Amino acid sequence: MKSHVPARPFALKLTVTALMGAGLLSSASVWGQAAAGQAEPADTQTVVVTGVKASLIKSLAIKRTNDQVVESVVAEDIGKLPDNNVVEALQRVTGVQVTNRTGGEVGTLSIRGLPDVQTTWNGRTIFTASGTQVALQDIPSTLVRQIDVYKTRDASQLETGIAGQVDVKSLRPFDFKGQKVSLSARETYLDPAKKANPQLSAMYSNRWQTGAGEFGALVNLSDSRTKYRNESVTPGAMVPFASPNAAELPPGYTPLQRITDTSIWTPGTNTGLPTAAGSTLNFNGKAYPYYLSRDAIFQSDVQGERQRPAANIALQWKPDRDSVYTFESMYNGYRNKSFNQLLFSFVDWWGDLGSNPAGTITTYPGTNIIKSRQVGSVYGFNSGDYTTSATDSYVYALNGKWDIGERLKLDGDLSYQTSTYHSEFTATRIDRVAPSINVNFNDGGDNTSFHFNNDADLTDPTKWNVAQFYDTANRNKGSAATASLSGVYDADWGMLQTLHFGARFDDRKASEANRTQSATLGRNLASLGAAYASTNANFGTDISDVPRSWLEPNAYYIRDHIDDWRKLYNSVDPNFLTTDRLSLQKTFDVDEKTTNLFVMGNTQNELFGRRLRGNFGVRYVKVDTDMTFYKVDATTKVVTPSGASKSTKKFLPSMTLIYDPTQDVVLRFNYGQTLRRPNFGDLNPVLQLGDDVSRVGYGSGSGGNPDLKPTRAKNLDLTAEWYFQKDSAIYGTVFQRKIDGLVVNLRHKVHVDPADDPFRNSTSGGNHANGYDYVINSPVNASNGKISGAELGFVYFPKGLPSLLDGLGIQGSYTRLTSSQNVPEANDAGEIVAQLETPFFGVSNRSYNATLAYEKGPLSARLSQVWRSGFLAGNEAALFANPIGIWRHPEKSVDMQISYRINDNMSVDISGVNLTNEMQKQYYHFGSAGNAQVSNFGTVQIGRSVAAGLHWKM
Repeated sequence: MKSHVPARPFALKLTVTALMGAGLLSSASVWGQAAAGQAEPADTQTVVVTGVKASLIKSLAIKRTNDQVVESVVAEDIGKLPDNNVVEALQRVTGVQVTNRTGGEVGTLSIRGLPDVQTTWNGRTIFTASGTQVALQDIPSTLVRQIDVYKTRDASQLETGIAGQVDVKSLRPFDFKGQKVSLSARETYLDPAKKANPQLSAMYSNRWQTGAGEFGALVNLSDSRTKYRNESVTPGAMVPFASPNAAELPPGYTPLQRITDTSIWTPGTNTGLPTAAGSTLNFNGKAYPYYLSRDAIFQSDVQGERQRPAANIALQWKPDRDSVYTFESMYNGYRNKSFNQLLFSFVDWWGDLGSNPAGTITTYPGTNIIKSRQVGSVYGFNSGDYTTSATDSYVYALNGKWDIGERLKLDGDLSYQTSTYHSEFTATRIDRVAPSINVNFNDGGDNTSFHFNNDADLTDPTKWNVAQFYDTANRNKGSAATASLSGVYDADWGMLQTLHFGARFDDRKASEANRTQSATLGRNLASLGAAYASTNANFGTDISDVPRSWLEPNAYYIRDHIDDWRKLYNSVDPNFLTTDRLSLQKTFDVDEKTTNLFVMGNTQNELFGRRLRGNFGVRYVKVDTDMTFYKVDATTKVVTPSGASKSTKKFLPSMTLIYDPTQDVVLRFNYGQTLRRPNFGDLNPVLQLGDDVSRVGYGSGSGGNPDLKPTRAKNLDLTAEWYFQKDSAIYGTVFQRKIDGLVVNLRHKVHVDPADDPFRNSTSGGNHANGYDYVINSPVNASNGKISGAELGFVYFPKGLPSLLDGLGIQGSYTRLTSSQNVPEANDAGEIVAQLETPFFGVSNRSYNATLAYEKGPLSARLSQVWRSGFLAGNEAALFANPIGIWRHPEKSVDMQISYRINDNMSVDISGVNLTNEMQKQYYHFGSAGNAQVSNFGTVQIGRSVAAGLHWKM
């Protein structure tokens, strides 16, 4: 394929119109990514793409002409990305991995295995509340014309997000020749919720010539509602127990008693205790055998309703040929109500083991790991957890572009954004002692099964006692005022073609506030009336043999009568506050000011008679952070603020070389440095304490670290792209990220005085007159890591196929990753005593996506599969479990979409996600014995979704 890149790609004498006519306009090649806003001049029109083939072709053109390593998803038509939201649209991008497919959508996105993605909207950084990123799934696909994923960045781009940058581009009126109207309606059916869910969107755009120049206006609206259901079954943490045989018991222990003494074994490691049959622990100098077993079983049935309203407004004015102004505003909202019906039962020595404890268990052959067990008189509880949450985020921006003479272009941008997240959580527990429970921790398919002696008791309110009530709320706020000015000068000084420069100032504010309280009632559920009870049905029919229904406190009714419910608990505990006395207490305020300066030169030369291009730049970053933290005294409720401030300065160099050895081959080398700033919540040193719910003799808690420094990454990329025929290409990349100062949590034990201890009179800890011990997790810059890998991708539309197959094409990619980081282990004093080498959390070593596309006449179709290998997902129950590393099974999803164009104005489509009804599974991994068979951890039923849509435009 002949290269469309002009001989002088950065020469400003080359008009933007010519580039767009070739389908090659990219913000990096024309404007150098100098600033946000990036409105095109009024005398240009965006190439309107229709169908999956045109979308893939446009994405290839963007990739070819951009200096950076970038992948793009382009809307097939107005407001018609191939998926329901931004995260799902990115799952087929080379190097992108997604997971946590719950609630009818993908929840987590990573680029080359790393989750800290810089999120931008039309080049401007955006965030949700006090966070550093926006929830991309909150941006509906109908408001998007293009998504760019930058895996490398030059000095002109934002420096944060070591994973990369995702820039979401919205529509503007100057994207069209004249008036445009678009309406879309979609209905999505989710399983296992078995509910239909509407999504509506509408767009109007027009432009007019007046005596004062050309004006344009665009309004884009969207609203979606989703009723979902998530079902999961999970065994508890793996912990050691004494032998079931009396002759093998340490002094003072009973058969199958849980071993909680941390002088005998150390909780919270990734390696885990030995699992061979007959393994022993040292009790005062003598070896005694132990067994490993799960301490509990629980299943969760979450039913919820989610709503996402969104709007985008854009106004453009071109008074003359040398300037264009754009005002735009975006709103995206999030509303969620969820009722989690949780069933929990212990499965350990607190129950009755009868006269033959050894007969109550079986083990996996050759191991000391218990496969099944029976426990009598076992304690359990059900919990009706109700969460309501809401997000409202607004962005307002004014952008101006000016041509100053023949050589200079300037871009100025002002923006202000504000975002608030508010949530309320109530949970009511009912408890009982069941006559017996039988559990098989792996009953086939790596799933856990269990039943009580009489499952019918699960729905009998007379069998249940109303116990604890938890009542919490939080509010997170964030805002930012940002100003930037950048320019591109057509220097034409020998090898130096253009000079890019700019300055940016950002004033970011964030705050969080919360409240929490709890009390115990101690009344029979049946005595409160039938309205306070709720029963689910048909739970987990595709998972395993478990109870299908159980009783819960009716969280909906309780929330609707919350003041009466609080007064009920206040009657037994006067410290439990009622509605008229509740207030949120601020935990921190942060004011962070960031100053950026950059300069970058673009060069051009020849090597062996072929063009060699490059850009070389440096970005200066200065961050001043003022922090105020608030500590609430547990006894007198006195608020004590404390402050801290710090300043960070960094120079971040970048370099890109691009060489065209032949007409159809492009080689790139990129080097750059990026940052990951600490989360604001991680800076708060005030301790957040948790009760000793596991009866291990100490509580748990967390506290931040105001001395955290930014994590810094040095990034190398080498790519090769071969555009072997029109509309087709194969490309590959090898890369490395070397990361210094990773933030990890270190545990240390602290003694908390009674005045600062909210649990000093709790039933679990007793009356701690002299205080109590807590194991605290605190973040520190105590780890370094490296992630490297290779990517291979292709787009191919064969030529000369028979008529029926003409229009058939394939798209695919494969990514191979290797990651490692040192994770420190600390003693009770917080001193690092050992280093453990582990992979990064969330990194699959291998992943691929494959898409079969078809485009012919009015018909467009796509069948795709995304797959990723198993990965270390995180740590679980570090306070008392061994091991703690939780791994995910390989994950995949098979999706399809078929669209038919009825006429030039109307089309219909149907689509399906997770057609093979895959489940999400986890397991403990440790040593040579940890695997999905002997240490499975949990199963989540994701379910399928099927949708039908109607699109109309004129």
